Amino acid sequence: MHKSKTMHELSIVMGILEIARKEAAMAGAASIDEIELDIGALSTVDMDAFDFAWNQGVKGTLLAGAQRKVNRIEGRARCMDCNIEFSIREIFEPCPACGEHFIDIVKGKELRVKSLVVEEGLAH
Repeated sequence: MHKSKTMHELSIVMGILEIARKEAAMAGAASIDEIELDIGALSTVDMDAFDFAWNQGVKGTLLAGAQRKVNRIEGRARCMDCNIEFSIREIFEPCPACGEHFIDIVKGKELRVKSLVVEEGLAH
């Protein structure tokens, strides 16, 4: 696995950990039971590197025992010329109807914490 790719995903995991820590603290949670993430197919996240970074990054944190759910969001774009909406796997794909490359990404670049399930109780 390429080191810079893993470092990129590790920084994403660290950002998720910070969000989870803040949300758990605001809820007065003792632990996090589940985290749900939306990760778009067109985001810059390599899922193999993300899984590796996740396993390393959550050790000893509130997310160590949490169930992780990942929703992979399909890439969708709209042609700016003929206005058709279509599925895409790569950001620079042309419109399948007219071949134009001037497209607007509608869906698939997401990278967010969708939900947390926390255990009530005072955090230590």
